[in-house]
Amino acid sequence: MDALQSEDSSSSSNSSASPATISTVHPDILRSHILNRLDGATLAALASTSPDLRSLISSSSSSDLWRNICAATWPSVAHPDLASLIPTFKHGHRSFFSDSFPAVHHHRRLSTPNPDLEIAGRIISAVDIYYGDSPIFSKVAETDTTTEWFNTAPFRIELLEAKEVVSTGIRDYSSGRGKDGAWLKSLEEELRVSWIVIDPAGKRSANVSSGVAVSVRHHWLTGEVQLKFSTVVAAAEGVEEVELGVVVTCGGEEGGEVHVREIYLGMEDMEGRSLSGRGSLGILRGATEGERRRRRGTRVEGKAEYERFLERKREWKRRVERREKVLDTLCLVTGVAFFLTFFAFLLM
Repeated sequence: MDALQSEDSSSSSNSSASPATISTVHPDILRSHILNRLDGATLAALASTSPDLRSLISSSSSSDLWRNICAATWPSVAHPDLASLIPTFKHGHRSFFSDSFPAVHHHRRLSTPNPDLEIAGRIISAVDIYYGDSPIFSKVAETDTTTEWFNTAPFRIELLEAKEVVSTGIRDYSSGRGKDGAWLKSLEEELRVSWIVIDPAGKRSANVSSGVAVSVRHHWLTGEVQLKFSTVVAAAEGVEEVELGVVVTCGGEEGGEVHVREIYLGMEDMEGRSLSGRGSLGILRGATEGERRRRRGTRVEGKAEYERFLERKREWKRRVERREKVLDTLCLVTGVAFFLTFFAFLLM
């Protein structure tokens, strides 16, 4: 009896001394039965909970796992150009996901634009549009940044041809302002956009879309609806902030289906002026290399953040107007003083 008690005690002691850990589970079992069922955000969070998990999730043997996650998140990465480019990133698809999934942190202020720090040669845009959880449009577009037209014209990347449209699956379109109904609410709440800007030379990327619409405008004359998916980034001193705006314009035939008619990326300063292509390159480079933060999860959060930016924009304009009034007053006083001095000189 004492021997049995001694054996049980020894067994209990050994069991408590060697608790089971995640490292006791074979890596192949974790990869094939657990990790491949998680989305990218959950996988990244899981990596921070254990050194063993971090090592497993970050290892080169998990490259297929991250490739599948990227393909499930953004259908556009299946494009042949991206399929060959993304593996050249520092850690392949894992680097691409960590660059492209979080939102750009707008508080990082850029220095005065430096040609050596600008995106060289070309920009690749990987764009995906979703209605609910279903992708309805994917496209990869390449922009040559070396042409004179790009450098001097306002920065704008168009995705659709003149008569090209994208089906949304939303029906009962109505152009009348007083007949917005369910279709407009569905469009505002369910349409999501991902626009990933890729620097092929620097092997970096950034998602410049807010994901959810931060602004919706219904044009009373044409009946078209313009949705804006904007990200705000800090810029060079003297410019304060720059808005990277992904704009999606929708329309349709009365009572028919809603179509996407226009998709483009533009860039504006605090005064609402479009930046030139040349002026945009340093901003985009700063976005791809800057800090990241948690992406806003709801439309309410996104719109609230955008409203705060619009208030900063209005305050900026008020400061500019005050400075201009002071300068106008100084010019007026100087002009009057000069006139009086000149008139007094003539009377002498």
